[in-house]
Amino acid sequence: MIEKMTFVQIYKSVLSRSERSANLPADTKQVPFEFRIKGKLLKSAQIGDTVQILTATKRIETGILIAVEPSYTHDFGHFVQEIEDMKDIILSETEDLV
Repeated sequence: MIEKMTFVQIYKSVLSRSERSANLPADTKQVPFEFRIKGKLLKSAQIGDTVQILTATKRIETGILIAVEPSYTHDFGHFVQEIEDMKDIILSETEDLV
């Protein structure tokens, strides 16, 4: 049992495939619009239960409990030499302005 007020992540399907806009690319239209969101569990539950959470912005969201104490795993992708080159050019051209 996962205790009330534990930091968790939920899953929710927002729009089914048939409810998606006709203006989307074909591959995008083939999948539902869904989200995962993190917050504090409002009642004790187990993985797979439909639960309510309190988000960091104080919203209450309902969804399927999928993770307990999830980590933050975002980054800015792989190193791209061209971006580093652009940064060097910009810095060299603006160093007299500082």
